[in-house]
This record gives sequence, structure tokens and C-alpha cells, in this order.
Amino acid sequence: EGKLKGHKDVTIMDLPGIYSLSPYTLEEVVARNYLINERPDAILNIVDGTNIERNLYLTTQLIETGIPVVIALNMCDLLKKNGINIDVKALSKKLGCPIIETSALKKTGLKEVIAEAIKVAKSHATGTVSAIFEGSVEDKVSAIEAELPSSIPEAEKRWYAIKVLENDSKVVEQLGLSADNRFSRYTKELEKEFDDDAESVITDQRYVYIQKVIEETVKKPAQKMSLSDKIDSIVTNRLLGIPIFVLVMWAVYYVRPHQHFLKILERQRCRS
Repeated sequence: EGKLKGHKDVTIMDLPGIYSLSPYTLEEVVARNYLINERPDAILNIVDGTNIERNLYLTTQLIETGIPVVIALNMCDLLKKNGINIDVKALSKKLGCPIIETSALKKTGLKEVIAEAIKVAKSHATGTVSAIFEGSVEDKVSAIEAELPSSIPEAEKRWYAIKVLENDSKVVEQLGLSADNRFSRYTKELEKEFDDDAESVITDQRYVYIQKVIEETVKKPAQKMSLSDKIDSIVTNRLLGIPIFVLVMWAVYYVRPHQHFLKILERQRCRS
């Protein structure tokens, strides 16, 4: 941790780089425990704009904690270079949090994103959380939220509800619940409905939501076919593929014996 230059009252805690809040690695455990137990005033989420789908997975989880999130959409210089256009205002509206375009390489947007993070932190507002799952999943999340202990703040209940539905062992233990607790029926119903484990269902639902958001806010240029792709489209063609294969094999077995025959003739000429 460290103090922000020019703002002695602002402390910045640098957490490990992670891609989710699932407690499978030490980095994820450390980051998750800090966010849930320490409850910082704001989260500055650095998102790689060139790999936005993968990065937004963590973003949706951070928003669910109820802590205000400010997104630093990084590598914007590469986005422009690659002709990728992100509608930042539309994306910000859909996620419910401010987004500032930055480039750590060129050091642009850094002052703006820090100023926004300070503004959000000092407002002491709770994060805006929207429903992102399909009907039946959202119904179960809402049902668990309603049954969670009143000791859990309202802003945090959605995160806990989703983790309980996923049967997250650390959250279940934290809440003092047994392995087969009163919420288990929701998990069993979910797994029966989707014929998959609850955590995988939630993961799939997140990516469905993220993909929808990206389709509506991100525009990529039409990709040009490389020389390799063009060759592949010909040699693997449903109609031309087999004739081309036969021709190549014929050439291989025809050319090699003739080359061998020519070498024999050359040797005989040398001897004569």
C-alpha cells in the first residue's frame, strides 16, 4: 500500500493480478479476503481493452460486492491502432460504473481515472448492481438474498447469495453453514435444471451476459484473410480437397523415382 502523491488522505492498496474471485489460487484468496473483509471505499479495476471479454468476467464479480467500481480501460492506444472501437458511454451505462480510457504506455488518462476513483470513494456510495443472469437463476439468487442473515449489509448480499448458490466452501464456512444447509435445495434445483454443477452454470451465465454486452458496445474491423487462411480455404475445400490431395501424392511418387533414375544416368555418364 502507499499514499497518493498530493493526497495524504488517500491510501492505495495494490492487490494481486487475478481474473476471478474464485478462491482457487493464493492471489485470488488474498484479493477476495481484502475486498470482502476490509471493504475499501472504491475499486480501481484495470481492464485490458484488447482482451475485454476475459477481463469483464472479474469486473462483473467486483460490481457484485457492492463496492463502487471505477474501470480504467487500458491499452486504448492499441485499440485505436487495431481499429477496435468501444462505445465507452454505452458500456459504462450497462455495467453501472464509470469508465476512463487510459494508456499506461503513453501515460494518458491516468490523472483522470485517479480523480474519478477519489470522487467515487469520497461519495461513500454503494455500487450499482444489476441482474445479469437469466430468469430462473436470478430467481434463486433473489430467494437466497432474502433468506441471508440480517447481519450481512444489503450491498453485500448479492455477492454472498451467488457464492452460496455456487456452494463456495469458504463462504459457506464463513456463514457458519453446514455442507447440507438450508440453501442447498436451490443449488440442487439449479444443477438439475441445467444438468451441470452450479459454479459452471454461473460461469456460463456470466459469459453469455458479457458476450451480449460486447456485441452491443464493441465494434471490430472485418478481419482480412492471411495467405495461410486463403491456402487452407482451397486445399481443405469440400470438393477440391480430395483431387488436390491425389494430385500432390501423384507428384510425390512420380517425381522421386524419376529423380533417382536421372541420378543413375549421371553416374553412368561419369564412369564412361
